[in-house]
Amino acid sequence: MLAHGLAGHAGEWDGTAAWLGRTHRVVAPDTRGHGRSERRPGDVSRTACVDDLAHWIELLDLAPALVIGQSLGGHTAFLLAARRPELVRALVVAEAAPPADPDAPAAVEAWLRSWPVPFARRREALGFFGDTRFGRAWADGLEERADGLWPAFDIDVMVASLAETSQGGYWDEWRRISCPTLVVRAGDDGVPAELVDRMVTDAQDARSAVVAGAGHDLHVYQPERWRQVVEAFMA
Repeated sequence: MLAHGLAGHAGEWDGTAAWLGRTHRVVAPDTRGHGRSERRPGDVSRTACVDDLAHWIELLDLAPALVIGQSLGGHTAFLLAARRPELVRALVVAEAAPPADPDAPAAVEAWLRSWPVPFARRREALGFFGDTRFGRAWADGLEERADGLWPAFDIDVMVASLAETSQGGYWDEWRRISCPTLVVRAGDDGVPAELVDRMVTDAQDARSAVVAGAGHDLHVYQPERWRQVVEAFMA
C-alpha cells in the first residue's frame, strides 16, 4: 500500500510500483481530496484518511500489508500501524514525523497559491516546476480542462487536511507501533536528523535511512537510492 503526500497523486509512485510490483501486489490510491478521489469530501481528518487505507486493505484482502507513505501519507501510514496493527506487516515512513507543525498550513497555502494556473500546456507547467524528475511528477498530477491545466485538488481542502497535524503531536501513537519500521529522511532538505534519531529511539522496532541528494519528495528526486533503502529494509 503506497500513500502519497499532500497535494500529490498516486502516479508519483509509478517508479516505485514498477520494481515493487515484480514481487508484490501494489495498491496506490489517490487520497481523498486529490486526483480521482472525491475532490471536496466532508471529512479530511486524520481518522478519515486512516480509515480509507484500512478500507482498501480490507476490501482487497491485502492484510497484513507492507505500508509505505511519504509526507502526509507517511503520517497516515504510521497512524494506521498504530491504530490497526493487524493490517500492517511492516511500515516505511518517508519524510514524516509525529510532532505538530504549526507553520505548515500557511507555508503550504502560500506555495500552492503561487502556482500561475491555469498552465496553458505542460511546457509552461515544467517551466514553473522545473524540467526535472520533481517537476515532471508535479506536472503529471495536473488535470486538463478546456482552458488549460489545473491542480487536481482545491487549496482550501489541502489546508484543512493539515489542521490536526499543525495543532497536536502523535508521539503516543508512534510509540504504540509494533511492526518493523523504516524511517527515511531526505539528506538535503528533509526531516532533521535529530528528530529521526528520536523516532527510532522511541519506537519499538525501527531503523532509519537517508536518501542523499534528495528533497522532500525523495522517492521522486532519487528513485534509485530510494529503491536501495526500501529493498534493504524488506530483505
